[in-house]
Amino acid sequence: METTTQFDLDDVPHGSVVVAFDGSDHAQTALAWATAQARTENRRLAILEAVEPMGANTRTMLLSTGIHPEALQDQIIGEANERIAAAAKELVEANPGLEVIPVVRVGDPRDLVLAAASRADVLVLGSRGRGPVRSLLLGSTSVAVARHATCPVVVIRPDHRPAGTRHGVLVGADGTENSLPALERAYREAAARNLPVTVMHAFWDLLAAGTAAHLVPQERGQEETEELQVLLAESVAGFSEKYPDVEVHLQLARGLVEEALATGARDADLVVVGRHRTGPLRAILRGSVSTAVLEHAECPVMVVPSEKD
Repeated sequence: METTTQFDLDDVPHGSVVVAFDGSDHAQTALAWATAQARTENRRLAILEAVEPMGANTRTMLLSTGIHPEALQDQIIGEANERIAAAAKELVEANPGLEVIPVVRVGDPRDLVLAAASRADVLVLGSRGRGPVRSLLLGSTSVAVARHATCPVVVIRPDHRPAGTRHGVLVGADGTENSLPALERAYREAAARNLPVTVMHAFWDLLAAGTAAHLVPQERGQEETEELQVLLAESVAGFSEKYPDVEVHLQLARGLVEEALATGARDADLVVVGRHRTGPLRAILRGSVSTAVLEHAECPVMVVPSEKD
């Protein structure tokens, strides 16, 4: 997916935390998480809102009722600017030293946020925006951005509980180089928050077919998982040296990786999953692991693109 609209985003600082905002409850929750992230990593915070342009049918309908489309569009843009400015002012007053940049543009929200990804250290989104959405699925913007953004994307789940009630960062690893960007980011997030990190590797065998995804006790002498335990330990060795103060737990899980991570997310502050290209057959049969975790996790989920994406 490529952006089809060019945006002037020079006012979005490189390396900033960018949060998509529309005034909804989901966006307010995302804004709170993004603010904490910006403060933790001493980064600038850009609050981004897109005003969707009016289509030809909408303009025709408005004109037929005596409403001038341009005047209404200007009013909507003005309200967005006021909403963003008020949010920025409130954050600055509550967080001395935090630099907040309000940004409003006219265009498709997905195009705008994806364009901002090239300048952001991380993008933060709510699960859904405004409107009478009653589906259990994520909003289309959240899914599209998580699948295609060039920087890590954090989606805040609607049942997200406040910090202090969970037990660290959970990251999925498969022992290949595809996992390295997600592992790097998970260790970084854990170090910044003084949290432990749990590295989980899920595998499938005949025993997994008849049960739900579950953790495998790591006991010495278990030949069936000994090789996987060694692989998992080797995959994190370099990160443990780079982040020596991060407490690390290694876990093996039997079953589908998306089910194992979603289950582990019940006790996590943050789940980190990698996003890399998959073949068309796997996409048809199982879909995206990152999207599945986004759908079912009960805590914020960070999707990290691989270097090959």
